[in-house]
Amino acid sequence: MLVATDGSETAAKAVSEAADLAAGTGARVDVMTAYQPLRAKVASGRAVDPEVGDWHLAEDSRADSILDEACAVLRLRGVEAEPHARKGDPADAIIDVAEELGTDLIVVGNKGLSGARRFLLGSVPNKVSHHAPCSVLIVYTI
Repeated sequence: MLVATDGSETAAKAVSEAADLAAGTGARVDVMTAYQPLRAKVASGRAVDPEVGDWHLAEDSRADSILDEACAVLRLRGVEAEPHARKGDPADAIIDVAEELGTDLIVVGNKGLSGARRFLLGSVPNKVSHHAPCSVLIVYTI
C-alpha cells in the first residue's frame, strides 16, 4: 500500500485510514511525499534555482519531517512504514512511486473542498485516479 501526504491536516486523515487498513490486514505501507526545489535569491536579488547555483538549500528537509511524522503515526499503530520523498509534481510522483514499487493500492485524500467546488475532485487525486497502475482509495478528508 502507498499513502501520499503533504503534511496537511487533511492528508493526515488519509494516513490514518491507511494505518487502519494496514493494521487490519498486516500490510506494509510505503509513505511518500513530493516536493519542489526551493528557489533562492543571491546577492543580485534574482531568483536562482539551487541546482544551478554554487550552493544548495536543504530542499527535502520539509519532506523529511512530513515523512517522519506520517511514518511515526503508522508505526505507533504497529504498521511497518517505509518513507519515500520525490522531487516534482505530486500526482506524477505518486504514480511513479506506485509503478516502481508494484503497489496494489494507493491511498490519497480528496482535499478539503467546499461550496460548488465540492463537486470537483482535487487535481492530485483526480490525476492519480485516472493514471494509477493500481486501485486508488480516495479518502473523504473534510
